[in-house]
Amino acid sequence: MSHPQPDRPEHGREHHHGHGHDHGAHAAHRHGSAAHGNEAGARRLLFALLILGGFTLVEAVGGYLANSIALLAEAAHMLADSASLLLAVFALRVARRPANTRRTYGHRRYQPLAAFMNGQLLLLLTAWVVYEAVLRLAHRPQVNGSLMLGVALAGGVANLAAFLALSGARSLNERGARAHVLSDLLGSAAASLAALVILFTGWTTADPLLSLLVSALILRSAWAITRESADVLLEGVPAGFDVQRIEAELLGHVPGLAGVHHVHVWSMTGERPTVTLHANLLPGTAHGEAMAAIHLRLRERLYVEHSTVQIEEEGACEAPLCGP
Repeated sequence: MSHPQPDRPEHGREHHHGHGHDHGAHAAHRHGSAAHGNEAGARRLLFALLILGGFTLVEAVGGYLANSIALLAEAAHMLADSASLLLAVFALRVARRPANTRRTYGHRRYQPLAAFMNGQLLLLLTAWVVYEAVLRLAHRPQVNGSLMLGVALAGGVANLAAFLALSGARSLNERGARAHVLSDLLGSAAASLAALVILFTGWTTADPLLSLLVSALILRSAWAITRESADVLLEGVPAGFDVQRIEAELLGHVPGLAGVHHVHVWSMTGERPTVTLHANLLPGTAHGEAMAAIHLRLRERLYVEHSTVQIEEEGACEAPLCGP
């Protein structure tokens, strides 16, 4: 991942770099909480994976025997979701690896990468379902409504259990997996409704029509998770974070701070932001105290996960973007 590099020191200029790391007991508590959260997330994903993976085959066989595109589409989505959950678990496991000289920020970026791949997979499967549903609208096949209803209801129970298992999801990776499971739950509901229509009216067109309706709902979730994870990978500003608030929160609250510039904001996993900035200090300002105050303000007021601050005395920087 690219990282903004501070300016090289020039003659007559003094630069101080600070990194917003927590130390001591507070750091141990934070890292312990993060590890506990990752472990809980892995358990949620594994439980959901066991449920969906175990029921995918049942849904596929039932869809084939009932000749229902809604059930077959649901089986395909469940298969994709099982793969995405497996990928999400892998990403969480890899994220635990410590940073090294090649991955100086660690391996947490695997989480948004897995979410991005999950979103892409869901988009492709949605396109396949739409294609099959359109074909069935042109050539209406016979559908076994009673078998379709039984399998769809059982699938709905399985999807509901998996959805509840992921109810505590916080990370982008887990929320991506939960979006997959929600799409499955909607698919089961649509398949059940289509089966009831077929049983009571014999109108088999309900099968592909409801598949198209669910595909539209799934498309929205798939696009949202793909866009959000892509934004993280492209180092965009986290959603809901106002970059202009950084200067507003620092000026007037950090003694001796004249202005900030070269502000960059991104996120490792889509949760808490990372910030780098240059800070202009008035002559005579204690650099260490100002830097500590900046880190503290960013962490407590804006929930910044990591901050890097380059100190410059007022009037020392001649670059065009150095002004407050």
